[in-house]
Amino acid sequence: MSDIINLKQFKKRKARASKEMEANANRILFGRTKAEKTFDKNKSAKDERFLELNKLEPRNPGSSETETE
Repeated sequence: MSDIINLKQFKKRKARASKEMEANANRILFGRTKAEKTFDKNKSAKDERFLELNKLEPRNPGSSETETE
């Protein structure tokens, strides 16, 4: 014979388990320390500065100066 199962309790256990799994996934995705966030922010700012300083300007085809490279 099988055991009698209360469906309300089964549904609640299943819901709790799925919420716990979702919480664990969110901890991995969004759970970063302040040091990690600051490091990423500083690295991003440094990368943007580097790109801005090394940006190549387009040449004017109608200018009177001739540049040879």
